Amino acid sequence: MVGDGLSLFINERRAQRRGQQLRAGGGTIGGMSASTRPRKDNLDALAVGILLVCCMFWGFQQVLVKATVAELPPVFQSAVRGVGATLLLWLWCQWRGVRLFERDGSLWAGLLVGCLFAAEFAFIYIGLQHTSASRLTVFLYTSPFWVAALLPWFIRTERLRPAQWVGMACAFAAVVFALREGFGSGGATGDLMGLAAGALWGLTTVAIRAANLTRLAAEKLLFYQLAVSTVVLLLLSRSMGEPWDGHWSGFAMGSVAVQTVVGAFASYLAWMWMLGHYPATKISAFVFLTPLFALLFGMLWLGEALTLTLALSLALVAVGIVLVNRK
Repeated sequence: MVGDGLSLFINERRAQRRGQQLRAGGGTIGGMSASTRPRKDNLDALAVGILLVCCMFWGFQQVLVKATVAELPPVFQSAVRGVGATLLLWLWCQWRGVRLFERDGSLWAGLLVGCLFAAEFAFIYIGLQHTSASRLTVFLYTSPFWVAALLPWFIRTERLRPAQWVGMACAFAAVVFALREGFGSGGATGDLMGLAAGALWGLTTVAIRAANLTRLAAEKLLFYQLAVSTVVLLLLSRSMGEPWDGHWSGFAMGSVAVQTVVGAFASYLAWMWMLGHYPATKISAFVFLTPLFALLFGMLWLGEALTLTLALSLALVAVGIVLVNRK
């Protein structure tokens, strides 16, 4: 699904270039001026498929990072992931002819988004040292509430209706319900870091939409975040005194490779493309599935049993998503 989304984005870019050439010569396509496809007001099958794949992987990634922190320092691990993903994205852009360094008035907003992105992942990776992956994830995925609360101040069309707010509440209540056993076991430091990461993720989305960075190619928008965050995270890791010669076992190398290629490159590029084509509030509501996927993978990894609580929570999340995405 992610590959299909990227192919669609590439085709649209080609159509845009062709349209620009035709408009310069007064031409049309099919009797209409050539242009890119307008933003959609609701999620279609392609959007749902991409979101499901991304949420499933992000749920798995939290458990993977938690397991790798024991071998590699957290901020350093995140920075190495960023180095690899930035290089992959640069190669992708060279292959596809995407211009990353032309002047388009996006520099300062792009730097801001990159710094927010860096802070978010610093809190995630450090927080995983102080709490479980599933517990941190439930606080991380409060991000849609920050988006829903702040974005309408900048983009009036992103305002939610009462029924959609009910859907958001259902989805969040389901996550809390599924993980309720873990809230009484301590770990306040990790909880606060997860909550801060969720706020920063929400603010990143708001900044992207408010500054109209979705007008950029998805690759350039992601490049701002990866390149800037990599520099910030490397400096932060060094200032924290983290050792850069950790134990690189086969598992650690494989973990960082998966986080780099699938997580920081493919899934985030798909997410940037989604922000440019669909309402941010409706996309953000979908990510409530990720904590439940994190819990599922944690159960598979640790051999925990599937409970009735989890099954009911999955159903409640589904109800919430339907309410938020009703036309």
